[in-house]
Amino acid sequence: MADASVSPSPPAPGPVTEVATAAAIEALDESAIMNVLRGVIDPELGSNIVELGMAKGARIDPDGLVTVKIALTTSGCPLRAQIQKDTKARIESLPGVTKVKIDWTELTAEEKSNTMAVARKNAVDQAGDTAIPATAKVLAIASGKGGVGKSSVTVNLAAAIAANGLKVGIIDADIWGFSIPRMLGIDRRLEAVKHGERAVITPHSLPVPSPTGPPGRLDVVSMGFLVEDEESALLWRGLMLNRAVQHFLEDVQWADDLDYVVIDMPPGTGDVAMGLARMIPRAELLVVTTPATGAQKVATRAVSMARKSYLRVAGVIENMSVFVAPDGAEYALFGSGGGEALAAEAGVPLVGKIPIIPEVSTGGDEGSPAALADGPAAEAFADIARRVIDEVAPPVEMAGCTARMFEMAEEALAAFDAEQEQAHADESATVESSS
Repeated sequence: MADASVSPSPPAPGPVTEVATAAAIEALDESAIMNVLRGVIDPELGSNIVELGMAKGARIDPDGLVTVKIALTTSGCPLRAQIQKDTKARIESLPGVTKVKIDWTELTAEEKSNTMAVARKNAVDQAGDTAIPATAKVLAIASGKGGVGKSSVTVNLAAAIAANGLKVGIIDADIWGFSIPRMLGIDRRLEAVKHGERAVITPHSLPVPSPTGPPGRLDVVSMGFLVEDEESALLWRGLMLNRAVQHFLEDVQWADDLDYVVIDMPPGTGDVAMGLARMIPRAELLVVTTPATGAQKVATRAVSMARKSYLRVAGVIENMSVFVAPDGAEYALFGSGGGEALAAEAGVPLVGKIPIIPEVSTGGDEGSPAALADGPAAEAFADIARRVIDEVAPPVEMAGCTARMFEMAEEALAAFDAEQEQAHADESATVESSS
């Protein structure tokens, strides 16, 4: 099992009539269940569980209970919880489903061999799609409209995650409205270096101090590092925009030790958003909105786009929730309830709320993320980062899974062979010298 899932979360349940429910249950069949399970990706093997032969069938009861049988490569794999979560989210999104039960089993030796053969073939077929390491969790920060502070959330959330000692890549995919360079205080151009037979871009790297241990790191790419100056206008349309994002995914020398890649998406549901869904199907969306009803309704479109593209919506972040005065008093300048309403409508958690603090804007202008300072905004971003790491989209641990064990076994055998060859060489040299 290698990295992240692409499963969308189920919509919030709503009132339905018994007749409508009965009709929906009657319309369910095993093929519909298996079709949605094609969106459940084994995090380590990188292919869907139907194609891998891990989904063994489904049964639908008259009361809407769906029981699906899933065979794992090894029953003790720690990524079982991720497959369980994604499977339930996929099936529960079907009309008529009232509950999902999973019967777990383990692949036989022959089935496991076939599964690994499919995974290897797919890995070969898909090789070179992106340079982002398979072990990095990909979080796309999206919004339905501009002006909700999406880029600010991206930078500060990435910094807050890195402050936990993690390695975080940042991709500024807001090609027209790039602002990440200023927010991080970086004004150097990107450079390309020779890597094998081709040139690749080296991201800018910034250390991030961690109060609990070794420092984290931010690796950053943006169109702002490629244009002549910050005021340059890019008169590009869909294909060129997608190609620019593709370069950031394929032609950047991303480090193998990245824990997360955070992507600042352009606002709305246009070409870049749809293209990114095709290029990184394992990405998960965090949707940013403000408390205003208008912003929340528009943000719903980003949720809809993600689900139509088979991306998982991981949660909602409400920005500009309240203004905090110097005396600590709070004022809801943009209304209230937008984050909660969007989260409820999407059936996903409200990951956190970020207050309106002058330091957030000032820090963005000066290249000093507020998340790395002190105050209410820093505390809010720290809380959101902890929820992301611990609950919403935790880093992937693969030490106990089958494919990783195969890899470790191959490395151990190679080391043993090398030792044997060296011992044989030493023995031959001793015999030769004595003669």
